Amino acid sequence: MFLGYKTIAALLIFLVSIATAIYPLNKLKTNREIDHTESFELGEALASGIFLGIAFFHMLPSSITTFHQLFPHTSYPIAEIVCMIGFSLLLFLERLSLDRSLFSSQNVIPYTLALILIIHSLTEGAALGVSSTGTEALIVFIAIIAHKSSDSFVLCMLLMRYHFPLMSIVIIIAIFSLMTPIGIGLGTIISLYTQSFDGQFAEALFDAFAAGTFLYIATLHHLRFHQRLEEAQSLLEFACMMLGLIAMAAIALLI
Repeated sequence: MFLGYKTIAALLIFLVSIATAIYPLNKLKTNREIDHTESFELGEALASGIFLGIAFFHMLPSSITTFHQLFPHTSYPIAEIVCMIGFSLLLFLERLSLDRSLFSSQNVIPYTLALILIIHSLTEGAALGVSSTGTEALIVFIAIIAHKSSDSFVLCMLLMRYHFPLMSIVIIIAIFSLMTPIGIGLGTIISLYTQSFDGQFAEALFDAFAAGTFLYIATLHHLRFHQRLEEAQSLLEFACMMLGLIAMAAIALLI
């Protein structure tokens, strides 16, 4: 039954990602101006708060606990290091894309953003896949839906801004949209082997890495691609982010 819910979640996430990309593509075909509405920005801010909460209140603590159980005689911060590897990898890819001395073509920027979002989509899908309770899965699902729609919109807009051919945009968006369902499948497979040492090790490793990518997406990525000049809007986005973070802190008491 739980597997069926994950399958439905994977389908809904895929459809939402495609639907939010269709909107700017349709505007492109009709040569009409595109407005990035406040609802997208506020939804992104809320999702960022949820991702921060998932990373700090669930995934990283779970990984630390599992590593301590698997390696009781070492105090080395394995989980924290893996988390920083996930964070640093996405940060490195972003910095790499902005280095003009390495790349003469500006097209590397949208390609790198697409790669960052694809990696994150895979890890967030796997986070849903390894969820062992309905409450936990629902929390991750809500965060993914809120974040996926905004990221799909932003990625499509960026590809259009750099004058990518329509077919290239469709292919990149399709790959991006499929990554989360694929991640859900991989996470579900991992969850079937959590009783063994290798299964627990893989899950702890993944949880720590995913926490790092969640941390990057919720902070540096959010600041880079969703800057606001209007003070009132910025405060509203901050409030939405804190709402998501506080909600995750409250839910952490229940699960």
